[in-house]
Amino acid sequence: MKKALSLLLLVSGAALADDDAAVLKCRALSEAASRLACYDAMPVAAAPAAAAPNAGAVRTETVQPEAKFGLAKAAPQPVKEKSPSKIRSSVAGALDGWSPGTRIALANGQVWRVTEGEAVLPRLNNPQVEISRGMFSSYLLQIDGHANTARVERVQ
Repeated sequence: MKKALSLLLLVSGAALADDDAAVLKCRALSEAASRLACYDAMPVAAAPAAAAPNAGAVRTETVQPEAKFGLAKAAPQPVKEKSPSKIRSSVAGALDGWSPGTRIALANGQVWRVTEGEAVLPRLNNPQVEISRGMFSSYLLQIDGHANTARVERVQ
């Protein structure tokens, strides 16, 4: 095993030395066209085999930032999207208050669960709500016309 590793290091070192010599040879040429031709003639590592056109392809759909509001990030996004600081919608149905664990379904299809806070409200049908970003990646839900707020997390 040790001999194989030593042989591998020796061969890769020799290959690197050959690459360095080729680069130095091309760099020494004064005429731009011949220098470029020299660099173009240098051998390069083989490219990995091309995958089938749709093999392992991830289907991407355009989703509005508001639709992602409150969802946990599964993976880093390649491009930083501007995310809204708050959303407005209405509760789908009646609401007369909340306590920790209460699920609140919105008309836009989002479902939020109360994690902190309690409120007793008069029975409201489809009240307008605002969910805004709080501190430390938290979210706050407030019903229009009422001072009560609840710390919530998005579950759907």
